Amino acid sequence: MTKAWKLSARDLKRLEGVHESVRRVLERAASNGAPQFAVIEGLRTVARQKELVARGASKTMKSRHIHGFAVDIAPLIGGKISWDWPAFHPLAKAIKAAAAAENVNLNWGGDWRTFVDGPHWELPHATHPDPK
Repeated sequence: MTKAWKLSARDLKRLEGVHESVRRVLERAASNGAPQFAVIEGLRTVARQKELVARGASKTMKSRHIHGFAVDIAPLIGGKISWDWPAFHPLAKAIKAAAAAENVNLNWGGDWRTFVDGPHWELPHATHPDPK
């Protein structure tokens, strides 16, 4: 872990509409000195989700992003976003620790067996069902 830091104004903007418990976890991770990361995307429109499915970047129209129950983050290495898979593991460890400290159950896309999605974090359906 590094020293404590705060989410940037851009990160906070990208968290608008995302469930407050997800935001709390990310803020806790930063304040606990998690490896620095950037918020890539939070709340998504249906149109944006359709675009991602068409491109193959997502596999479902039932994305947790549509209801604010998911966020994508990526590690920052030297101030730049890294898509290098090993860089996600220390970040995931820090996010999981922050989630435990906040008593928030978050699923990491990096733990999925199919369509592994390192940037993706979501609240589970069991505790946060999609609105009808």
